[in-house]
Amino acid sequence: MAKKFDTNPLDPDFPQRAKAAAASTAPQTPYKTAEFPKSPSSITEEETRRFGEADFQAYWQTNPHPAAGLYQAPAFSDMNAASSRKVAKVGMPEKFLIGLPYLPFYIGLVAGLILLLVVPKEENKVRFHAAQGLAAHLGILIVTTILGIVGGLAEFGSFIFQAVTVVMLIVFAIKAWRGKPVHIETVDDLTNFLEEKIGPLK
Repeated sequence: MAKKFDTNPLDPDFPQRAKAAAASTAPQTPYKTAEFPKSPSSITEEETRRFGEADFQAYWQTNPHPAAGLYQAPAFSDMNAASSRKVAKVGMPEKFLIGLPYLPFYIGLVAGLILLLVVPKEENKVRFHAAQGLAAHLGILIVTTILGIVGGLAEFGSFIFQAVTVVMLIVFAIKAWRGKPVHIETVDDLTNFLEEKIGPLK
């Protein structure tokens, strides 16, 4: 005699009894499981249309952004250019002032010191170039003095060093005036020190 929970897989009537039991206990619902299309060829999908530059320009002209006329991004070539605006308390164009501290023959040394004493802290670009130019001149002055003290063969080396530094300072002055980056890594610490310690006179 079979037991109540007999699940002998060898019983030939077991699958039918199990199916009948599942059907009687399954919840009844009016909904049916969605069926997938039988033939993939019956699916049609429109290819996504490319939105090219001409389409974009046409759309932009017919549907301009509300703020489109309020701001115009500068050209990439002008991003680093020195401006012609006059710097506060000096009254001279910025592009002239950032090249002035690199002029040779101690002109830049004096100019850099004066700019650090006059230009406000808000003028970061002008003050940085003033400090870096002053630091470069101080470094050149120290090396030239040491070579002069040594004498002899060092005098010729001092002449070559001064000639090279004059050319280098002129190149730096032109680059700064054109708005190109000028970074003298060897005087970074001195530049930061001078810019921080020499503030504008009240």
